[in-house]
Amino acid sequence: MNTNAIFSPAECRVLERAARLMERGIKYAGAPILSDPTAVRRLLEVRMAGLAHEEFHALLLDSRNRLVEAVTLFKGTLSQTVVYPREVARAALAANAAAVIFAHNHPSGLAEPSHADRALTDALKRGLATLDIQVLDHFIVAPGARTYSFAENGLI
Repeated sequence: MNTNAIFSPAECRVLERAARLMERGIKYAGAPILSDPTAVRRLLEVRMAGLAHEEFHALLLDSRNRLVEAVTLFKGTLSQTVVYPREVARAALAANAAAVIFAHNHPSGLAEPSHADRALTDALKRGLATLDIQVLDHFIVAPGARTYSFAENGLI
């Protein structure tokens, strides 16, 4: 986890540990709790808190929406991240994922999706569908703003 003006290095370590514990608890709980956007939102907000640059993450899920693996796929700059659909598909296939939830952050504090965010999500959804992998949601995490859910806003 990277530090910025909001969190000290010690606070970032605590948040990183909390995210790992949440992921471990979700993995072994045995229930499909990641079908609930509130649980996903909490996990992602902790996981992505304090990032000073954009990152693109994926929650890789089994056929019952249980977490198989949470991965950081791409790291970018202050205002953008390049996402390669081929690498997204490779990660999902390697984990034998039946479904994915995407997330990226906007360090600017604006949680609204850009045109590029929408186009990328549509492209990933179409591409992964050919591999029988369902895209359940895409979240945008931004400091000081409510985390945006594409599914809750009718975009998935």
